[in-house]
Amino acid sequence: MKKTGEQQPSTTEKIKLYSFCRSSCSWRVRIALAYKGIPYEYVAVDLASGEQFSEDFKKLNAFSTVPVLVDNDIVIADSFAILEYLEEKYPEPSLFPADIRKKALVRQVVNHIVASIQPLQNLTVLKRIEALGGPEERLKWAQHFIKSGFEALELLLTAEAGKYCFGEEFTMADIVLVPQLGNAERFQVDMTNFPLLTKIGEAVSALPYVKEASPQNQPDFVTF
Repeated sequence: MKKTGEQQPSTTEKIKLYSFCRSSCSWRVRIALAYKGIPYEYVAVDLASGEQFSEDFKKLNAFSTVPVLVDNDIVIADSFAILEYLEEKYPEPSLFPADIRKKALVRQVVNHIVASIQPLQNLTVLKRIEALGGPEERLKWAQHFIKSGFEALELLLTAEAGKYCFGEEFTMADIVLVPQLGNAERFQVDMTNFPLLTKIGEAVSALPYVKEASPQNQPDFVTF
């Protein structure tokens, strides 16, 4: 079995990841790549300046979003699809527990975050909310949906968590949780009512491959 962080055999051409340091979707993929020990070329896309809307980038990804993974002639432009692709191509170390029930619950947590919580803090959504109600409404909007999403997660994981979301096994659930906790910090969410999520986040964030993938360790790191 391959050890965590051990580099995978090289492919014909190094994988490219089009990423923005603070993008939570890109952050997920960076954690997975680091966890599986997959070398890649980091290609920065400046979302703050609108680089994702350039004609050149649209040729790569018509949705004008990051991340985009390019693996030889394969181009994938969705973080969940990328995570599944990496899991299938590089199955060890796995992002899922062997137990079929826990595997389904991991996917449930992942989908809850990537489909129900995070999209409501996308830059395009927040800009629209600010245009309609101002900066204060933008902040309240983000806080509301993070809090409501976290309430469900805190309840679900109470019966499942150990050191990580699902016992002592690092899974895809931990990968997507860390960036969402980063969003909670960014939007000044009071985490008092989410002690379990806070505890898991602290444990996961201390892992070397998670630290490697953090925004501040990326070549295009900016604060906003």
